[in-house]
Amino acid sequence: GTSPEKSDLTDVLIENERIRELGPNLSSDSAEIIDIKGRTLMPGLIDCHVHVIAALADLGANGRLPDSLITARSLVLMRNMLMRGFTTVRDVGGADHGLIQVTREGIFPTPRVLTSGNALSQTGGHCDFRGRFNSDPVPFSKIPLGALGRICDGEQEIRRAAREELKGGADFIKIMANGGCASPTDPIHFLGFSRQELLAVVEEASNAGTYVSAHLYTDQAIRRCVECGVHSLEHCNLIERDTAVFAASHGAFAIPTLVTYDKLVSEGAERGFPADSLAKVETVRKAGMESLTVMREAGLTMAYGSDLLGDMQFHQSDEFVIRGRVLPAQEVIASATH
Repeated sequence: GTSPEKSDLTDVLIENERIRELGPNLSSDSAEIIDIKGRTLMPGLIDCHVHVIAALADLGANGRLPDSLITARSLVLMRNMLMRGFTTVRDVGGADHGLIQVTREGIFPTPRVLTSGNALSQTGGHCDFRGRFNSDPVPFSKIPLGALGRICDGEQEIRRAAREELKGGADFIKIMANGGCASPTDPIHFLGFSRQELLAVVEEASNAGTYVSAHLYTDQAIRRCVECGVHSLEHCNLIERDTAVFAASHGAFAIPTLVTYDKLVSEGAERGFPADSLAKVETVRKAGMESLTVMREAGLTMAYGSDLLGDMQFHQSDEFVIRGRVLPAQEVIASATH
Protein backbone atom coordinates (compact mmCIF):
# COMPACT_ATOMS: atom_id res chain seq x y z
CA GLY A 1 0.00 0.00 0.00
CA THR A 2 3.00 2.37 -0.09
CA SER A 3 3.23 2.93 -3.85
CA PRO A 4 0.68 3.75 -6.58
CA GLU A 5 2.23 1.04 -8.76
CA LYS A 6 2.30 -2.68 -8.20
CA SER A 7 5.70 -4.14 -7.33
CA ASP A 8 7.63 -6.44 -9.63
CA LEU A 9 6.94 -10.15 -9.37
CA THR A 10 7.89 -11.20 -5.85
CA ASP A 11 8.04 -14.43 -3.87
CA VAL A 12 6.88 -14.66 -0.28
CA LEU A 13 8.39 -17.36 1.94
CA ILE A 14 6.18 -18.29 4.90
CA GLU A 15 7.44 -20.39 7.79
CA ASN A 16 5.47 -21.35 10.89
CA GLU A 17 2.60 -19.03 9.86
CA ARG A 18 4.93 -16.01 9.64
CA ILE A 19 6.40 -14.22 6.63
CA ARG A 20 10.13 -15.01 6.77
CA GLU A 21 11.43 -13.47 3.56
CA LEU A 22 10.35 -11.39 0.54
CA GLY A 23 12.17 -11.20 -2.78
CA PRO A 24 12.46 -12.46 -6.35
CA ASN A 25 13.12 -16.13 -7.11
CA LEU A 26 13.15 -17.43 -3.54
CA SER A 27 13.57 -21.18 -3.25
CA SER A 28 13.05 -23.90 -0.68
CA ASP A 29 13.33 -27.64 -1.20
CA SER A 30 10.53 -28.43 1.24
CA ALA A 31 8.10 -25.56 0.62
CA GLU A 32 4.67 -25.94 -0.90
CA ILE A 33 4.41 -23.58 -3.88
CA ILE A 34 1.18 -21.61 -4.37
CA ASP A 35 1.06 -19.79 -7.70
CA ILE A 36 -1.14 -16.66 -7.59
CA LYS A 37 -0.21 -15.42 -11.05
CA GLY A 38 -2.70 -12.86 -12.29
CA ARG A 39 -3.76 -11.80 -8.80
CA THR A 40 -2.46 -9.23 -6.32
CA LEU A 41 -1.21 -10.10 -2.85
CA MET A 42 -1.92 -7.30 -0.35
CA PRO A 43 -1.10 -6.66 3.30
CA GLY A 44 -3.77 -7.50 5.85
CA LEU A 45 -6.34 -4.71 6.03
CA ILE A 46 -7.02 -2.50 9.06
CA ASP A 47 -10.49 -1.17 9.91
CA CYS A 48 -10.14 1.59 12.49
CA HIS A 49 -13.85 1.94 13.34
CA VAL A 50 -15.88 -1.17 14.11
CA HIS A 51 -18.25 -2.35 16.83
CA VAL A 52 -17.71 -6.08 17.17
CA ILE A 53 -20.60 -6.34 19.66
CA ALA A 54 -23.13 -4.70 17.29
CA ALA A 55 -25.04 -7.83 16.32
CA LEU A 56 -28.23 -5.76 15.89
CA ALA A 57 -28.63 -2.54 13.94
CA ASP A 58 -30.78 -1.20 16.77
CA LEU A 59 -28.05 -0.49 19.34
CA GLY A 60 -30.57 0.16 22.11
CA ALA A 61 -32.04 -3.32 21.65
CA ASN A 62 -28.54 -4.79 21.29
CA GLY A 63 -27.71 -3.57 24.80
CA ARG A 64 -30.60 -5.58 26.24
CA LEU A 65 -29.36 -8.95 24.97
CA PRO A 66 -27.59 -11.40 27.32
CA ASP A 67 -23.80 -11.31 27.35
CA SER A 68 -23.56 -14.94 26.27
CA LEU A 69 -25.53 -14.26 23.08
CA ILE A 70 -23.53 -11.12 22.33
CA THR A 71 -20.28 -13.05 22.75
CA ALA A 72 -21.30 -15.80 20.34
CA ARG A 73 -22.54 -13.34 17.74
CA SER A 74 -19.42 -11.19 18.11
CA LEU A 75 -17.17 -14.13 17.31
CA VAL A 76 -19.09 -14.71 14.09
CA LEU A 77 -18.88 -11.02 13.16
CA MET A 78 -15.12 -11.01 13.78
CA ARG A 79 -14.57 -14.23 11.83
CA ASN A 80 -16.36 -12.67 8.87
CA MET A 81 -14.18 -9.55 9.14
CA LEU A 82 -11.08 -11.73 9.00
CA MET A 83 -12.38 -13.62 5.97
CA ARG A 84 -12.83 -10.28 4.19
CA GLY A 85 -9.11 -9.63 4.71
CA PHE A 86 -9.27 -7.39 7.79
CA THR A 87 -6.53 -8.78 10.00
CA THR A 88 -6.64 -5.89 12.51
CA VAL A 89 -9.66 -3.90 13.69
CA ARG A 90 -10.13 -1.11 16.22
CA ASP A 91 -13.29 -1.47 18.29
CA VAL A 92 -14.52 2.00 19.29
CA GLY A 93 -17.17 1.11 21.82
CA GLY A 94 -18.45 -2.07 23.43
CA ALA A 95 -15.89 -4.87 23.44
CA ASP A 96 -14.66 -5.78 26.93
CA HIS A 97 -11.32 -7.30 27.90
CA GLY A 98 -12.75 -10.82 28.19
CA LEU A 99 -13.81 -10.73 24.55
CA ILE A 100 -10.42 -9.33 23.57
CA GLN A 101 -8.68 -12.08 25.53
CA VAL A 102 -10.56 -14.69 23.50
CA THR A 103 -9.15 -13.17 20.29
CA ARG A 104 -5.62 -13.16 21.71
CA GLU A 105 -5.80 -16.79 22.74
CA GLY A 106 -6.58 -17.74 19.15
CA ILE A 107 -9.41 -20.09 20.07
CA PHE A 108 -11.52 -18.76 17.20
CA PRO A 109 -10.46 -17.18 13.90
CA THR A 110 -10.62 -13.42 14.49
CA PRO A 111 -8.62 -10.32 13.59
CA ARG A 112 -6.34 -8.66 16.10
CA VAL A 113 -8.54 -6.28 18.07
CA LEU A 114 -7.64 -2.99 19.72
CA THR A 115 -10.42 -1.60 21.89
CA SER A 116 -11.59 1.45 23.80
CA GLY A 117 -13.73 -0.70 26.07
CA ASN A 118 -16.97 1.15 26.74
CA ALA A 119 -17.33 4.54 25.07
CA LEU A 120 -18.00 7.46 27.43
CA SER A 121 -21.16 9.55 27.01
CA GLN A 122 -22.88 12.25 29.02
CA THR A 123 -26.53 11.89 30.03
CA GLY A 124 -28.64 12.29 26.90
CA GLY A 125 -25.62 11.63 24.68
CA HIS A 126 -24.83 8.99 22.06
CA CYS A 127 -24.71 6.09 24.55
CA ASP A 128 -27.97 7.00 26.32
CA PHE A 129 -30.71 4.88 24.72
CA ARG A 130 -33.34 5.39 27.43
CA GLY A 131 -35.45 7.80 25.39
CA ARG A 132 -37.31 10.89 26.52
CA PHE A 133 -39.87 9.13 28.72
CA ASN A 134 -37.49 6.91 30.69
CA SER A 135 -35.89 8.55 33.71
CA ASP A 136 -34.63 5.33 35.31
CA PRO A 137 -31.11 5.79 36.67
CA VAL A 138 -28.30 4.28 34.65
CA PRO A 139 -25.82 2.28 36.75
CA PHE A 140 -22.18 3.38 36.60
CA SER A 141 -20.94 -0.21 36.47
CA LYS A 142 -22.44 -3.60 35.55
CA ILE A 143 -22.66 -2.53 31.90
CA PRO A 144 -24.09 -5.18 29.53
CA LEU A 145 -21.63 -6.40 26.90
CA GLY A 146 -24.05 -5.38 24.14
CA ALA A 147 -24.10 -1.76 25.26
CA LEU A 148 -22.12 0.75 23.25
CA GLY A 149 -20.80 2.53 26.33
CA ARG A 150 -21.37 4.07 29.74
CA ILE A 151 -22.81 7.36 30.98
CA CYS A 152 -20.77 9.78 33.08
CA ASP A 153 -21.35 13.42 34.00
CA GLY A 154 -18.89 15.92 35.40
CA GLU A 155 -15.12 15.96 35.58
CA GLN A 156 -14.91 13.53 38.50
CA GLU A 157 -17.12 10.92 36.83
CA ILE A 158 -15.43 11.12 33.44
CA ARG A 159 -12.02 10.70 35.08
CA ARG A 160 -13.26 7.70 37.02
CA ALA A 161 -14.88 6.18 33.93
CA ALA A 162 -11.68 6.61 31.89
CA ARG A 163 -9.63 5.04 34.66
CA GLU A 164 -12.07 2.13 34.90
CA GLU A 165 -11.79 1.47 31.16
CA LEU A 166 -8.01 1.71 31.21
CA LYS A 167 -7.86 -0.63 34.20
CA GLY A 168 -10.08 -3.02 32.27
CA GLY A 169 -7.61 -3.20 29.38
CA ALA A 170 -8.67 -0.38 27.04
CA ASP A 171 -5.99 0.56 24.51
CA PHE A 172 -7.39 4.09 24.21
CA ILE A 173 -10.44 6.07 25.38
CA LYS A 174 -13.52 6.76 23.21
CA ILE A 175 -15.90 9.63 23.96
CA MET A 176 -19.18 10.76 22.40
CA ALA A 177 -18.60 14.48 21.77
CA ASN A 178 -21.44 15.12 19.30
CA GLY A 179 -24.99 14.02 18.66
CA GLY A 180 -25.48 10.71 16.87
CA CYS A 181 -27.85 8.96 14.49
CA ALA A 182 -28.50 5.80 16.50
CA SER A 183 -29.35 7.45 19.86
CA PRO A 184 -32.82 8.92 20.54
CA THR A 185 -32.34 12.24 22.37
CA ASP A 186 -29.27 13.94 20.87
CA PRO A 187 -29.62 15.87 17.58
CA ILE A 188 -26.57 15.94 15.33
CA HIS A 189 -25.53 19.47 16.39
CA PHE A 190 -25.53 18.46 20.08
CA LEU A 191 -22.15 19.06 21.78
CA GLY A 192 -21.20 16.29 24.21
CA PHE A 193 -19.30 17.13 27.41
CA SER A 194 -18.00 20.49 28.64
CA ARG A 195 -14.51 21.68 27.79
CA GLN A 196 -13.44 20.89 31.36
CA GLU A 197 -14.64 17.31 30.93
CA LEU A 198 -12.87 17.00 27.57
CA LEU A 199 -9.60 18.28 29.04
CA ALA A 200 -9.97 15.88 31.97
CA VAL A 201 -10.43 12.76 29.84
CA VAL A 202 -7.56 13.76 27.54
CA GLU A 203 -5.34 14.14 30.60
CA GLU A 204 -6.35 10.70 31.90
CA ALA A 205 -5.55 9.08 28.55
CA SER A 206 -2.24 10.96 28.35
CA ASN A 207 -1.34 9.84 31.87
CA ALA A 208 -1.78 6.27 30.69
CA GLY A 209 0.34 6.84 27.57
CA THR A 210 -2.52 6.72 25.12
CA TYR A 211 -5.05 8.97 23.36
CA VAL A 212 -8.73 9.92 23.07
CA SER A 213 -10.96 9.07 20.13
CA ALA A 214 -14.15 11.11 19.69
CA HIS A 215 -17.44 10.58 17.86
CA LEU A 216 -17.82 13.82 15.87
CA TYR A 217 -19.83 15.26 12.99
CA THR A 218 -20.02 19.05 13.14
CA ASP A 219 -17.23 21.50 12.48
CA GLN A 220 -17.74 23.17 15.86
CA ALA A 221 -17.50 19.89 17.74
CA ILE A 222 -14.38 18.80 15.86
CA ARG A 223 -12.62 22.12 16.49
CA ARG A 224 -13.25 22.15 20.23
CA CYS A 225 -12.11 18.55 20.60
CA VAL A 226 -8.84 19.20 18.77
CA GLU A 227 -8.32 22.30 20.92
CA CYS A 228 -8.73 20.06 23.99
CA GLY A 229 -6.21 17.49 22.75
CA VAL A 230 -8.41 14.78 21.18
CA HIS A 231 -6.30 12.82 18.69
CA SER A 232 -8.65 10.52 16.74
CA LEU A 233 -11.62 12.14 14.97
CA GLU A 234 -14.38 9.69 14.06
CA HIS A 235 -16.73 10.39 11.08
CA CYS A 236 -16.11 14.16 10.49
CA ASN A 237 -18.87 14.44 7.86
CA LEU A 238 -19.47 18.17 8.41
CA ILE A 239 -15.86 19.31 8.79
CA GLU A 240 -14.79 22.56 7.09
CA ARG A 241 -11.45 23.49 5.57
CA ASP A 242 -10.03 25.69 8.34
CA THR A 243 -10.79 23.11 11.00
CA ALA A 244 -9.33 20.31 8.85
CA VAL A 245 -6.09 22.33 8.47
CA PHE A 246 -6.11 23.03 12.21
CA ALA A 247 -6.58 19.34 13.04
CA ALA A 248 -3.78 18.33 10.68
CA SER A 249 -1.42 20.87 12.26
CA HIS A 250 -2.09 19.29 15.66
CA GLY A 251 -1.24 15.77 14.46
CA ALA A 252 -4.82 14.50 14.67
CA PHE A 253 -6.21 11.96 12.20
CA ALA A 254 -9.71 11.34 10.85
CA ILE A 255 -11.66 8.15 10.31
CA PRO A 256 -14.47 8.67 7.79
CA THR A 257 -17.15 5.95 7.83
CA LEU A 258 -19.27 6.75 4.80
CA VAL A 259 -20.39 3.21 4.05
CA THR A 260 -22.52 2.99 7.19
CA TYR A 261 -24.71 5.95 6.15
CA ASP A 262 -25.07 4.57 2.64
CA LYS A 263 -26.28 1.21 3.96
CA LEU A 264 -28.48 2.70 6.68
CA VAL A 265 -30.39 4.56 3.98
CA SER A 266 -30.80 1.50 1.74
CA GLU A 267 -31.13 -1.27 4.35
CA GLY A 268 -31.51 0.29 7.80
CA ALA A 269 -35.29 0.10 8.09
CA GLU A 270 -35.47 -3.59 7.19
CA ARG A 271 -32.60 -4.32 9.61
CA GLY A 272 -34.40 -2.72 12.53
CA PHE A 273 -32.72 0.68 12.67
CA PRO A 274 -35.23 3.03 14.40
CA ALA A 275 -37.22 5.42 12.18
CA ASP A 276 -36.30 8.50 14.23
CA SER A 277 -32.64 7.59 13.85
CA LEU A 278 -32.98 7.11 10.10
CA ALA A 279 -34.29 10.66 9.80
CA LYS A 280 -30.95 11.93 11.18
CA VAL A 281 -28.81 9.91 8.76
CA GLU A 282 -29.46 12.14 5.76
CA THR A 283 -28.04 15.16 7.60
CA VAL A 284 -24.58 13.62 7.63
CA ARG A 285 -24.74 11.32 4.59
CA LYS A 286 -25.03 14.07 1.98
CA ALA A 287 -21.99 15.95 3.28
CA GLY A 288 -19.79 12.88 3.61
CA MET A 289 -18.33 12.80 0.10
CA GLU A 290 -17.36 16.47 0.22
CA SER A 291 -15.62 15.91 3.56
CA LEU A 292 -13.14 13.54 1.89
CA THR A 293 -11.99 16.27 -0.50
CA VAL A 294 -11.86 18.85 2.31
CA MET A 295 -9.67 16.64 4.50
CA ARG A 296 -7.38 15.52 1.68
CA GLU A 297 -6.72 19.10 0.53
CA ALA A 298 -6.07 20.11 4.16
CA GLY A 299 -3.49 17.34 4.60
CA LEU A 300 -5.49 15.64 7.34
CA THR A 301 -4.57 11.95 7.47
CA MET A 302 -7.52 9.61 6.96
CA ALA A 303 -7.63 6.01 8.18
CA TYR A 304 -10.13 3.40 7.00
CA GLY A 305 -13.37 2.93 8.94
CA SER A 306 -16.74 1.26 8.36
CA ASP A 307 -18.90 1.56 11.54
CA LEU A 308 -21.48 -0.87 10.16
CA LEU A 309 -24.14 -2.39 12.42
CA GLY A 310 -25.77 -5.81 12.52
CA ASP A 311 -26.09 -7.70 9.24
CA MET A 312 -24.94 -4.60 7.34
CA GLN A 313 -21.37 -5.45 8.40
CA PHE A 314 -21.36 -7.64 5.28
CA HIS A 315 -20.63 -4.40 3.34
CA GLN A 316 -17.38 -3.65 5.21
CA SER A 317 -15.28 -3.53 2.03
CA ASP A 318 -17.64 -1.12 0.25
CA GLU A 319 -15.93 1.83 1.97
CA PHE A 320 -13.16 1.28 -0.63
CA VAL A 321 -15.69 1.75 -3.44
CA ILE A 322 -17.27 4.87 -1.93
CA ARG A 323 -13.97 6.62 -1.21
CA GLY A 324 -12.68 5.59 -4.64
CA ARG A 325 -15.25 7.87 -6.24
CA VAL A 326 -13.38 10.87 -4.82
CA LEU A 327 -9.86 9.78 -3.83
CA PRO A 328 -7.01 8.08 -5.77
CA ALA A 329 -7.16 4.29 -5.42
CA GLN A 330 -3.70 4.02 -3.86
CA GLU A 331 -4.62 6.52 -1.13
CA VAL A 332 -7.77 4.59 -0.31
CA ILE A 333 -5.86 1.32 -0.08
CA ALA A 334 -3.11 2.96 1.99
CA SER A 335 -5.70 4.15 4.51
CA ALA A 336 -6.39 0.49 5.33
CA THR A 337 -2.82 -0.85 5.21
CA HIS A 338 -0.41 1.62 6.82
